[in-house]
This record gives sequence, structure tokens and C-alpha cells, in this order.
Amino acid sequence: MKGIILAGGKGTRMYPLTQVVSKQLQAVYDKPMIYYSLASLMENGVREFCLISSPEDLPLFEQLLGNGRQWGVSIEYREQPSPEGIAQAFLIADTFIGSDSVALVLGDNMFYGPDAFVNAFEKFEEGATIFAYRVNNPEQYGVVEFDKDGRAISLEEKPVKPKSPFVVPGIYLYDNQVVQIVQNLKPSKRGELEITDVNITYLNMDQLQVHRLERGFAWLDSGTSQSLHEAAAFVQTVEKRQGIKIGCPEEIAWRRGFINEAQIDLLIGEMPHCDYRDYLTSLRIEGFAFDAI
Repeated sequence: MKGIILAGGKGTRMYPLTQVVSKQLQAVYDKPMIYYSLASLMENGVREFCLISSPEDLPLFEQLLGNGRQWGVSIEYREQPSPEGIAQAFLIADTFIGSDSVALVLGDNMFYGPDAFVNAFEKFEEGATIFAYRVNNPEQYGVVEFDKDGRAISLEEKPVKPKSPFVVPGIYLYDNQVVQIVQNLKPSKRGELEITDVNITYLNMDQLQVHRLERGFAWLDSGTSQSLHEAAAFVQTVEKRQGIKIGCPEEIAWRRGFINEAQIDLLIGEMPHCDYRDYLTSLRIEGFAFDAI
């Protein structure tokens, strides 16, 4: 499975922070925001990535992430001249996807908690898999409605009167049909290619799996200044309390076997003296004593 990271948009809800640098390059406590979305796919075995952003911001992402080889992955970059909906990503990255299945993650979404995604990634074969998360403001998201047996029966984008408190977070798994489905989509009233319409198409074909994320799982949408602060506070609390790092590509790459001990030692040696380096150094001393990523 390949991975797409959508890091576009103008970030107007975070003005004036985004006057200087992209939303997805803002700091979430001790790491750039984009690290967390990249990590969410790396943790599930994805090693081929396409990052999509604006022509202005793309060079900054390339400067930060490079080609990914330092983490045992590959990253290529595609321009999004203007934001025309989440589903537009599949048209921009169609040649990258090729004949493979694909996971899409939004660059301002963070996930932390029990391994809810692992089973979904490992068992994925065809159709589409999305997730459902309970929130107290569902009208701001794509809402999924379930019947009494827990099966998804409807999806609606930002409804005025939501039919359920469950919404769809910004991580999605699709088979290769997704490119053709998006090619046949018509823009919504907002003028966008809606990801909810893609999911509705799979639902109508009886090819949509919806997994509810458990209590204790954290999904953080860091699209506003307030939510950015909340996400940073969450990461700080967990990391200081447990002595771990959330969304650390070097650690994930080493644990997943994408890089070996010599390679992670080389990465550590190239870092300046800082808390991030000290953490990775402690991992090498402890080996796999820490069991959380």
C-alpha cells in the first residue's frame, strides 16, 4: 500500500501564523506537524509516499523531509496549484498510485492510542476502509450514521443537523478504484471534490468498511490556532509523563526494520545536541525496552 499526505490549503483559520510558513510545518510541541501524519502511516508499514502541497510550500517540505531515504522510505512531491477538495489528491497523484491500493492522511491530523489502524491496514484487501470517531461538534465534519447493528448506512458532509455524533477522521484506505471514482465525481456546491462523496460511492457499492475508534484513542485535528495549542499540550503531557516521543520517524523506522542500528546511529550522530537526540540515544541504550511509539 502506498501513502498520500495532503498538506495543502491556505491555513486561513490559523492566520497570521500561516503568513510565514505552511500550517503543516507549524510546531506541535517538539516536532513539525507533518511528522505526525507521516508517522501514522509509517507505523502501519507504508514506505512509499507522495506529499502534496502548494507550489510555494513544497520546497520547504522537501527541505525538511528530503527523499525519505534516511528513514528507509521514499517520498516524492506533487504540486496542488489550488485547493479543490481532499479527493483532488487522487487526481494529482494518479501516476504515483499506479495499480496499487493507497492510504490518504491529512497533514494536519494526529492520531494516538491503541493500535486501531493496525488491523485495518493488515486486513485491507479491497474496497474502502474509513474510521469513525465520536465528537461533540459533528456538524463541522463528515458524519457517519449507523443502524442498530452498527453498520454504516449514510454519510453526510458537514450537515446542519447531524444524524450521529460519529465523524470521519482524516485517514482513509482505498483500493485502486478510487482514481476512477474521483475522475467521475462532480464538484460539490462548495466547488470541491468531496472525500465524503468518494466514501458514499463505496458505501453504495457495498464496499465500505467503517471501524469505530475506541475510547482512549486520541484524534487531534490541528487546523486552528486553538487546536494547534491543544495538540501541543497533549503531546507534551504524554511525552513528559511516559518518557516517550509521539510521531518520531527515526524511532518508527528503526522499530519497523526500515533502517538498521548502524543507520539510526548515523542519524543520531548528525543531530545537534538536544532533547530529541538524547531521546533517540536512550532508545539505543535501552534497545526495545520502550514498547510505545
